[in-house]
Formats: sequence, structure tokens, C-alpha cells
Amino acid sequence: MFGVPLHLNTSMVLLALLVTVLYAVFARQRLGLSPLGGYLIGLGFVVSLLGSVLLHELGHALTARRYGIGVRGITLELLGGYTEMDRDAPTPRVDLLISLAGPAVSAVLGVAAVAATLALPDRTLFHQLAFQLAVSNVVVAIFNILPGLPLDGGRALRAAIWSATRDRHLATEIAGWVGRAVALGTAVLVTLLTVRDVLAPLALPLVLLVAVTLWRGAGQSIRLARMSRRFPLVDLSRLARPVLGVPSGTPLAEAQRRRAENGPPDAALAVTDAAGRPVALVDPARVAAVPPERRPWLAVDEVARSLAGVPALPVGLDGERVVEAVQTHPGAQYVVTSGEDVVGVLHIADLAQLLEPKRKMNT
Repeated sequence: MFGVPLHLNTSMVLLALLVTVLYAVFARQRLGLSPLGGYLIGLGFVVSLLGSVLLHELGHALTARRYGIGVRGITLELLGGYTEMDRDAPTPRVDLLISLAGPAVSAVLGVAAVAATLALPDRTLFHQLAFQLAVSNVVVAIFNILPGLPLDGGRALRAAIWSATRDRHLATEIAGWVGRAVALGTAVLVTLLTVRDVLAPLALPLVLLVAVTLWRGAGQSIRLARMSRRFPLVDLSRLARPVLGVPSGTPLAEAQRRRAENGPPDAALAVTDAAGRPVALVDPARVAAVPPERRPWLAVDEVARSLAGVPALPVGLDGERVVEAVQTHPGAQYVVTSGEDVVGVLHIADLAQLLEPKRKMNT
């Protein structure tokens, strides 16, 4: 829509079924409809609700594009949706405008639905749909402006702290911790309201799922902020492992012996052509799967990947660009290049260890 890719998560099917059934029961009781009529009304409400969520996310996407930030796509899922952008906002002001665009759209939709509710005759089909859309959009607008990541209000809080401190990483971490407080407060409040029969028991599991999702999202924001502080430490010329080339057809055991005798123990093995140019990279996972007794009889080519299939990173790439490239092209190994020459191999475990030294890694 408007040039923005739209993705529907399979969890949307669960949401559509759940809301259709629950709203169908409510509509039949409220309006005296037949079972089929109730389900059709429930399905119509789901479509309207998803349309509201989509417009909310389009508010973020089109505002981001207005300030030159590319949008990879909008994803609708069980608990709403999210907009994926190519990069972060360059300034606190742009971050604030993008974060508030979504709730602003929901607020406008909510006001329009409230006006429709007041204008339509009571206890009619369109009155009930307008009322539910009004409640849904107003709740989404209010809930999303709560000041904690990953909510839109958390991004607005981050923008304010970023503007005051000039430290985006600190702002993200603070907004993440506030987000965890919001998640915990939401779970406690809804549980208390349910116990006191203010809210229907059916709402409790869904809201608790929302609270857990918020807690995890806030934790990811905190983790990202701590990682981002270490981006300047990423130097591919030092982080990449050296490359030891062996001719095509060399037995795997012989290649490992040469590395043990002539190079660092962590050197990456590469298969070279007749001119000595690397053409393939030995995959450590495939090597580990070969029994030691077979390695003298297995050519190193059999456990190597063509360099054409291995993502390449220029040696001068800064930390933020390296992480973006790794996220775009996930893998275990990356060829580090200087012009057309291969100067090293980056193992994802080495990058992860640098960015999160206190986190246990599987090597």
C-alpha cells in the first residue's frame, strides 16, 4: 500500500477466529441476530479492526518516508502490527514525529467513530460496529502513548531523553526499563480488575500475553542499547580471522595439518584455484560432521562453500553498518574484502562476543 510492502503473519488467523467468535456471541445477544448473521458481523468487525491497525502503521511508515527513511514493510500479527524501517531516525525530532504519527491516526479514527456512534440510532448493527471501532481505536491510541518501549510512547520518551542528554543509547535503555514497568503494571492492573469483576475473565489471557510481549520487547530494546554502545569497537581488520589457502583437491586432514603448522589455530581455511585465488570457504560445521578417520580421504572441496554464496563485508565498514549487513544477510561466516581481495573471515560468534561480552555464546 502506497509502495509499502504488507505482510500478514499466520497468527492473524488465530486473532481473526478469536475475535469473530467472541464478537459474534456479543452481537447475537445485543441485536438478536441469527448465528450466521452474528459470525458475518464478527468477521466484518475483524476486517475493520485490522484496517484500523494498518492505518496506524501506515502513519508511522509514511511519516518515516517523508523524512527519507526507507520502510522495509508493515507486518500485521496476533497482537497488532509493526513497521520495519531501514534505519533509525537521524534526530530526536524526527524520532518523535514518527513515533506519534501512529497514535495520531488512531485518535482521528477514534474520534470519527465516536461521532458516528452518536449520530447512528441505538441498538442497530452500524451503531454497534461504530461503537466497537471507537472503543478499539481510542484504547489503541491511549495504550500506545504510554511512556515505555516498545510502545510508541516509549519512542517519544526516548526522543525526549535523547534530545536532553544527546545520548541515544542511554535514552533507549531508560525507555526500555520504563517499558518493563509499564508491562508489569499492565499485568497487575488487569489482574486486579478481573478479580474484582470489572473486566471479563476472557480478556485476562490476551492482556497478559500483551504484557509478556511488552516485557520482551522492552528487554530487546535494553539489549540493543547496550550493544549499540559497543559499535565503535567493531574493526573488521582486527576482528576478522586470517585466511589460510589450500589448493583444490587437498585432503581435509592435510589442510588441517597445514593450518596447525603454518597459521593461527583460528585461521579460516579457503580453497584456492590454480592461480592461488580463494574460490571457496571451508564450513566449520560441515568439517565437524566428518569423522576423523574419513578426513584423510575427503577432499577439502567437499566441506567448502563457494565464495559467491558467502556474504561479503568491506574491511572499512563501521560497526553500525556491519550489524545492519548481518541482520539483512544472516549467516555464520562473512568474507571480509579489500577491493577484490579476501583479507579475512568474520565469524558471527566473534562479533556477538564483542558486542555482548557477558552473554554466553554457542561457538
